[in-house]
Amino acid sequence: MTSDLLALSALSAADSGRPSTARVREQVDSALTAFLAGKRGSAPDACLPPLVAVLGEFLEGGKRLRPLFCHFGWLAGGGDPDGDQPVVVGAALELFHTFALVHDDIMDASGLRRGKPTVHRSLAAGFHGPGGRQAAERFGTSAAILLGDLALVWSEELLSVLDTETGRRRAVRELVGTMHVELIAGQYLDLLGAAESAVDPLRRAWRVIRLKTARYTVELPLRIGAVLAGADAHVLTACGAYGRPVGEAFQLRDDLLGVFGDPAVTGKPDLDDLREGKQTVLMILAWRQATEAQREVIAALHGKPDLDQQEADRLREVVRDTGAVTRVEKLIADRAQRALSVLKPASFAAPAKQGLAELAVFATSRTR
Repeated sequence: MTSDLLALSALSAADSGRPSTARVREQVDSALTAFLAGKRGSAPDACLPPLVAVLGEFLEGGKRLRPLFCHFGWLAGGGDPDGDQPVVVGAALELFHTFALVHDDIMDASGLRRGKPTVHRSLAAGFHGPGGRQAAERFGTSAAILLGDLALVWSEELLSVLDTETGRRRAVRELVGTMHVELIAGQYLDLLGAAESAVDPLRRAWRVIRLKTARYTVELPLRIGAVLAGADAHVLTACGAYGRPVGEAFQLRDDLLGVFGDPAVTGKPDLDDLREGKQTVLMILAWRQATEAQREVIAALHGKPDLDQQEADRLREVVRDTGAVTRVEKLIADRAQRALSVLKPASFAAPAKQGLAELAVFATSRTR
């Protein structure tokens, strides 16, 4: 971590004149709670409120990164710190993120998310009809797909009633539409994985990061907030120049946590990525830098469906020994510094610079 980045982060924490990230999270949480309460009260059938309750429980554990970046984009564009438009858009982005996570967990057959059973597992556990475990799993998967779809529909509903100028609303909707399509493209590219044999795996991994995380998590929410505030082209360009490296750093850290993180802290399993044989930048670099003996271990264990903890520890040891972890840490630090170099001269309002510095630190050094 650079001293400049830490200094700017300290300024961020010391400035009591700007809305804290905690306050922004509270505002978005309140908006989501009120919105879902209204939906439970107006449900077309008694079957729906229990599903809405599951959605509400899932929403309780999120980091609210997309709403936060949207909020600081709003401030960067000169928006009123007390304006409610970024809260509404932030809630919509969080509902869309819920749709993406619920469906992603189904595709990955994941059992844990945010320290709790994934939605499809939770719904399966609550099934009491005939047919045994197979019927329960089918019900859980089907019901979770519907829950994700519901979150997507309601995300769109929130955006449709956004109280702002028609031109700005249209620009926001266009960026959100871009986000939707890019995320789906990134997810599909991730699913293709090694099936794209003609494509360089490292290049493909970076494409997945940029589509599925960097633009989706940081750059586009930031630009959405700025557009909502009526930002000029210079602000929007700076949003992109800051957002891309921070988003890449965030995913690189996520890849490290997926292999070396503590499930009690991350809320995610520590074997899923290894058992799946996920072709991340970390694992591709480990393979390329490995000796023949190290490659034998990686080939035998990475992607082994029944990988146990002892085997995983051996694989982790080999990945560390290749130097891949050190190299990924440097990639993260370089991107944090690049983002900081954009923030300093950017024509953002001071609270936006300070908040974005704080988020850059989080993306760089987070443990969950």
